[in-house]
Formats: sequence, C-alpha cells, structure tokens
Amino acid sequence: MLNLIYVNFIYPGEVNGLPQKRIITSLDIGTSTTKVIVGELDRDGNVNIIGIGQSKSLGLRKGTIVDLDSTVRSIVEAVQQAERMIGIEIPSVFVGIPAAHVQMLKNRGVVAVSGEDKEITEYDYERVLQAAKVVAIPPEREIIQTIPLNFIVDGYDGIKDPVGMIGVRLEVEALILTATSTVLRNIKKCVERAGLTVENFILNTLAAGEVALSADEKELGAILVDIGGGTTELAIFQNSNLVDKIVLPIGGDHITSDISKGLRIPLVEGEKIKLRYGSALYRDEERSFEITTVGKEKVSVSTQKLTDIIEPRVQEIFYLIKKELLKLGYNEVLPGGIVLTGGVAALPGIAEVAQAQLGGNVRIYQPQFIGVADPSFSTGTGIIEYVKNNDLQGSVPVKSNKVIGFGLLAKLKELFNDFFR
Repeated sequence: MLNLIYVNFIYPGEVNGLPQKRIITSLDIGTSTTKVIVGELDRDGNVNIIGIGQSKSLGLRKGTIVDLDSTVRSIVEAVQQAERMIGIEIPSVFVGIPAAHVQMLKNRGVVAVSGEDKEITEYDYERVLQAAKVVAIPPEREIIQTIPLNFIVDGYDGIKDPVGMIGVRLEVEALILTATSTVLRNIKKCVERAGLTVENFILNTLAAGEVALSADEKELGAILVDIGGGTTELAIFQNSNLVDKIVLPIGGDHITSDISKGLRIPLVEGEKIKLRYGSALYRDEERSFEITTVGKEKVSVSTQKLTDIIEPRVQEIFYLIKKELLKLGYNEVLPGGIVLTGGVAALPGIAEVAQAQLGGNVRIYQPQFIGVADPSFSTGTGIIEYVKNNDLQGSVPVKSNKVIGFGLLAKLKELFNDFFR
C-alpha cells in the first residue's frame, strides 16, 4: 500500500502568480493487473508519486482486450482508488501499449529552414518530424510515436537537438512506431467508457527503459527484459536509441499455472503462494507451508518442492530469450548488460538464473518512488517520466466532488474542511 507522508493539494487559483503543478497519470493495462499511477510535477520539474490504484485485469489475454466490459470495470476500480487517495479527479491518462501490438520502422524527413535568419526554431523541429511521418503504412495500422534518432543540418549529422543552430536544410532520421488500429480503438473505447480521455499512447518497454536504464547503459548498449503476467517483452537499446524489440508469449501467469497444477490448488492460491514463498533458485533455508488442495485436503509443502516447480519455467523463459537474441544476431551480451523488470523480476533468485542462461551483467530494476518500489510498477512510472522528459502534455489538477482518501489522510482533509467552512 502506498505510504503517503505528505500530499500537497493544489487547485487552480489557489496560488496567485505561480504556475500550477502538473499532473501526469499513467494507465498500464496488463494481462494480470491494471495499474494507475498519478505523478505530480513540482516547480523544479521533479516527479512525486501522489497516488496509485490497481485492480485485477479481468478482460485481457496475453496483453489483448477480449472483454470490453470487464476491462472497463478494471480501469474504473483502479482509477477510483487513485482518486480517493489524492482527492483529485483524473480527467485523462497516458496509456501504455504492449510491444506485441507495435511495429517499428525508420524514415527520413527533410524541410527547408523557415526563418529569414536561418535559425532553426521549434516550428522547424516540429515540421521535420511531421515530414518523417509521411511514410506508407498498412491501412490497419496507425502511427503512435515518432522518435527522432539523429538530426542532420546542411549535411552535418550526429546532432541531438538542432534548435538554435543556423542552417538551410534540416533532416531527421526517425523511428516510427505503429500499432494495430483495432487494438488502439478498443483501448480508447474502454478508457472513454471509464470516464477518461486518452492523452497519448506510449510503448511499454520504451517507457520502462526511461526509468530502468541509465544514460550510460543505453549508450553502451543494453537489454531491458520486462517479464509480465502473460508476456515477456525485450527492448534493445544502442547508441542511446531503441533499436529492436522482442515479444515472447510467456510470463508469470505460466509460473502460477504450473504451481496450481503441481500442487492441485486454485490459480488464485497459486498466485499467492508464488508471491509469498516462491523462488527461482534453491535456498539453504528450507521452510514448509500448508495448502488446501481442490479436494479440500490439507497438505504440507516444502519450499524446495515449490522451487522444483518454478525453476524449470524460469529457465525456459531465459532459454527462449537467448534463442530470440541469437536470431537477431546478438551473439554476446551488450556492454550495458541486462536489466530485469516487471512483476516476475521480484522473484528471488531470478537474476542468478538469468546470468547463468544469458551471461553478462544482470541486475533488477525497481522504481525508487515511495509506494511503488516494486518492479511491477516500472512501466507506469516510466510512462510518467517519458511524458515529462519529452514535454508531452499533462492535466491541471481539478477539485474532486468524490469521496476523498481513506484512513488518516481522509480524516485530516475532512477536519480542515470543517474548520474553514
């Protein structure tokens, strides 16, 4: 549960002469869990996580919506939790898109610098990115993101930000991300039925890489491995840019299913046992715990037996990862190493299994914000950081007429309201 020490409620008009704080809300609709994270940007541009909400995803299979009504209910439940926590209505969200629905292609855009003094402006910057979007894509796909990789001014390349430079001809090499139109429309429909609007769609692994990988790791070359419930997604970065992605139809739900079948218990209990006692490697200290099988029989199970069930599946995940990396020509681990994230990355011993299978340096990333310090929140916090770092729009806080908060926070707010009434 989020441990909020202090929440600053800022509403339009309450602070004269000072800019309003900006709210960025991420929506991560995963196969297992739907998460909403609310980030507040202070006046120095730092992000504070002020609210979270999460619910069980009931309408998805392997990252794809298969039941609209159930998905809407999951979104509403997660959003309401976050709204109760912070007392602010959430009008819009930035939505993460699974890599399985996204394709990447590179294209160039070229424009003549518009100003008489030939100084490149923000207007020229936007024009050249729009020019890069002029590319033939199948009718069933839409462009969701255009990422500049390299700017070229009058033939000189390797430029990261051309604004302010003098030149006649501005070019850009850009990475174009497209997604399946029907997938986007279904997600948008669910979000709108939940009473929200979609600000933008952002590739999950690109967002997670924003927080999980350092600038040096991206520059040297690193692989982000996001192991979720239904899928495992890889994002490969080199020279600070996203260059490849891999999606495997295997994840934490497969481990849960193995536990359920191996111990003859319901899936819900299998998930609880995985989180409480699970490990990808044998530990010296062996413990036992009691379960109730589907036949109502009480049985004592050792952690060693549980590891016997979990370890082969974890090894399979990394075997498949290595197989796909070899297909793409990555015969050696990149200098920046491998970073594990996603819910399954919290499984004890998983980094050691990954290192044994893949080689190289392996570490686990978890967000450093209070209340979301778990690898499963990497995508949600990454979306917020990506929006901030790329100067996308957020929303202005609006007073909520809904029930605010819970516990001590709610009581304190109610007392203040009564006092000033």
